[in-house]
This record gives sequence, structure tokens and C-alpha cells, in this order.
Amino acid sequence: MTDQPKSTAPVDYDGLMQANLARVFGERDAGRRIEAIRELYAEDAVLQEPDVSASGHAAISEAVAALLANLPPNFAFRAAGPAVGHHGIGRLQWRCGPLDGPVVVTGTDVALFEGGLIHSLYVFLDPTGA
Repeated sequence: MTDQPKSTAPVDYDGLMQANLARVFGERDAGRRIEAIRELYAEDAVLQEPDVSASGHAAISEAVAALLANLPPNFAFRAAGPAVGHHGIGRLQWRCGPLDGPVVVTGTDVALFEGGLIHSLYVFLDPTGA
């Protein structure tokens, strides 16, 4: 008997990761942000940032709120291209800075998807001054 890989529905890596960038990390309104998190993330999802780990919808929303509170109000996250992925893992490169100004920070989100939802999101910040 041979093991067959599990059949899974295709994941819209670009659609889901772009939605996460815009509707979660780009949303300063807590009500709209938690609604997006409930749509995009598994209930037991984990967010791993360099200095923060958050598990569950409420904790993820709180971690994003803290991040946004430390950014000027005119800063926004923008994708640096489409997300790509395969086998349940997606990657999206992004930029952050003033809407009408220079990029201040860049990074990459790497997400593990299960059941068409984000189960784990790892945020990597690019080194500055390199």
C-alpha cells in the first residue's frame, strides 16, 4: 500500500496574503481588523514577529494594534509584488513608510496555510543599512 498525499483545495496565496497585509496590518480600526482576522486566520493561529508572539484572534489583533500604535498615522504597508506559494506555504514581500514618501522598512511575511486559512504567520524584517 502506498501513501497518497492528502488532497487539498488550492490556496489563493496572493489573495489571502494581500488581504492580510491590507485588512489586518493596514487596519487601524479594531472592529474591522478583528473581523478580517476571523475571516483570514484559523482560530488557533499564531503570529510570530521578531519581538512578539501572539496566539489566537484577540492576541493577534492586539499585537497588530501595538505595532500600528508605534507607526506614524500616515505610514502604510504595501506589497512589493504578488505573493507566491506552494504546498501550504506562502511568501509576500512588503514595504512600509509614508504614503507619499520613502520606504522606511521592508520585510517578508511567510504564512503556513491549513484549510484555506492562515495558521501561522512569520514576519521577517530586512536588515537596515546593509
